[in-house]
Amino acid sequence: MTTKSLETVAECLARSLVRHDVTHIFAQSLPSALILAAEAAGIRQVAYRQENMGGAMADGYARRSGKIGVVAAQNGPAATLLVPPMAEALKASVPIVALVQEVERDQMDRNAFQELDHIALFQSCTKWVRRVMVPERIEDYIDAAFTAAASGRPGPVALLLPADLLRSELGVKTPSRSLNLGHWPLDRSCPDRATLQRAAELIANAHNPVVVAGGGVLGSDACHELAMLQDLAVLPILTTNMGKGAVNEHHPLSAGVLGSLVGPRSLGRHTAALVADADLVILVGTRTNQNGTDSWRQIPASAQVIHIDVDPQEIGRNYQALRLVGDARETLRELVHALNARDLSQRRDQRTAVIDRIAECWRQFDEDRHQFVHATASPIRPERIMAELQASLTPQTTVVADASYSSMWVVGQLRSLASGMRFLTPRGLAGLGWGLPLALGAKAARPEHPVVAMVGDGGFAHSWAEMETMVRSDLPITIILLNNGILGFQRDAETVKFGRFTSACHFAPVDHMRIAQACGCPAVRVEDPAELKVHLQGGLAGKGPLFIEVMTDPEAHPALSLFAGLDEAA
Repeated sequence: MTTKSLETVAECLARSLVRHDVTHIFAQSLPSALILAAEAAGIRQVAYRQENMGGAMADGYARRSGKIGVVAAQNGPAATLLVPPMAEALKASVPIVALVQEVERDQMDRNAFQELDHIALFQSCTKWVRRVMVPERIEDYIDAAFTAAASGRPGPVALLLPADLLRSELGVKTPSRSLNLGHWPLDRSCPDRATLQRAAELIANAHNPVVVAGGGVLGSDACHELAMLQDLAVLPILTTNMGKGAVNEHHPLSAGVLGSLVGPRSLGRHTAALVADADLVILVGTRTNQNGTDSWRQIPASAQVIHIDVDPQEIGRNYQALRLVGDARETLRELVHALNARDLSQRRDQRTAVIDRIAECWRQFDEDRHQFVHATASPIRPERIMAELQASLTPQTTVVADASYSSMWVVGQLRSLASGMRFLTPRGLAGLGWGLPLALGAKAARPEHPVVAMVGDGGFAHSWAEMETMVRSDLPITIILLNNGILGFQRDAETVKFGRFTSACHFAPVDHMRIAQACGCPAVRVEDPAELKVHLQGGLAGKGPLFIEVMTDPEAHPALSLFAGLDEAA
């Protein structure tokens, strides 16, 4: 007669992850007891090459799937490499659960191998960090971790797991939990009726209202409700960088991305007046950060402000506002309901004039950038690359960009084809190197949809090892490398501020195409802009990965306000 072995903590934890609808865990085999149990339970391990990149993969997965991203790591140096992506997720409001191995319980505070104070390490970059010490509490803690990550303002959490605890058997039968807490937002709160009615009154009576929509709209899955508000109240909508895709930018009331993209040949140079002339600004899911407001210069002091946000601390941080504290989707839905009972004739009477004004902004933008969009010279202008990419996009394409210029070219030059089209950019802290791993996480989340990643040669050097992860894990994406041989933003920013730049801004030549091929990824180099179309179409329509190295004009930079003086002088 055989006796059934008791369940280990690792097995119980894996079972809890399945209950929370976890299908992918980004890890590198550690904690071994957990990953073995997770794979046995049917959870796929996507094995990263470095923890910083694994955390970014979990970030991209969470943004694209609507589920909480899960990343795992060893204690000590591996855990420290999770700090950057966790900090990005904290700023960008992305829910991630990090499962981090600890030294064994009887070895704590004895200078065990790779022992580190992980609680202190993660306190600055997570919403919540706890260490599990009692085996029978494992389900309590995993549920608490998922609840902390997905409730309120979403964000990353860390759960610390001693190695011996994971191997230990659960000797006491505890009540099994059954709820699925793995999707976000977990709770959807809404402001009180009186405040909603006051907001509806302000909108109905406004002469020049505008909406600035941030990433919170996408995180809340509130794009449909925002589109309803846009049409009902005839509201021009601009977005922040992270809000890109919250609206269909071909809608006649959509005015693209604003923020710091207001230099010569930008759309924002023309649309900034929509905000400057506003008597009412409606902020939705935005933290009113520096890049999203061009250093807090765009919202006029004379305008009234309504701010919708799930985080009460963000409302009023930079602008006094009527406080609509709540989930963006539920709040917008109730606001539309309140507006339906109002006389909106004043808003409807302005529809033609507002639409004409926005159309003229787009027309002037296309005229301003025409020579670069159609440039035939080499090295290639990024505007030409974006125009060719635009022609290959569908509403289902996920567009991912690395930080710095890659993000700015994407949000400033491409145009969203539908409400809810996804553009993923690391704008929480804007660290270099996250473009490729964000894209791999997005592909894991939506394997049926094409994913394109826009990266610069500076940022790509942080993460090119993950091309091997891409090939080995069968996560085929199209990578466009803008190779201009420089740290573009650093060179240009130092030139503006100091009149010169340091020796770090220029790179030695690197054959990125051969690096990709060495990882098993098909690759091409493009030096003639006429060749862009065929390669972009082939990459986005194909079933496998493709690396496209584009030799790019080093003198080109996005139309940021910081460089307006340089551009005007030129």
